[in-house]
Amino acid sequence: MKMLLTVQFPLEPFNSHVRNGKAGEIIARILEDIKPETAYFTERDGKRGGVFVIDLQSASDVPRYAEPFFLNFDASCEFSILMSPEDLEGAGLEALGKKWG
Repeated sequence: MKMLLTVQFPLEPFNSHVRNGKAGEIIARILEDIKPETAYFTERDGKRGGVFVIDLQSASDVPRYAEPFFLNFDASCEFSILMSPEDLEGAGLEALGKKWG
């Protein structure tokens, strides 16, 4: 199942990793391990952040994706389900509207 993993990095320990030259190396190791479909780095609520599209096979995969960010950066991680237009088409919205609307 495709998921959007949104990560927010607190200033510390990220700043310390930048100062000691380790931030890029750690990020590269994490990306190599989680192999996101896409990866973007951006600002999140005034802090460093990242947005990644990943493919979860089961809910038990969540720690595999989150722990590297938790343990290395004290980051927060949010997972959101992604649907393609085809997924949405197959959701049966018309029938749900008739049943619940």
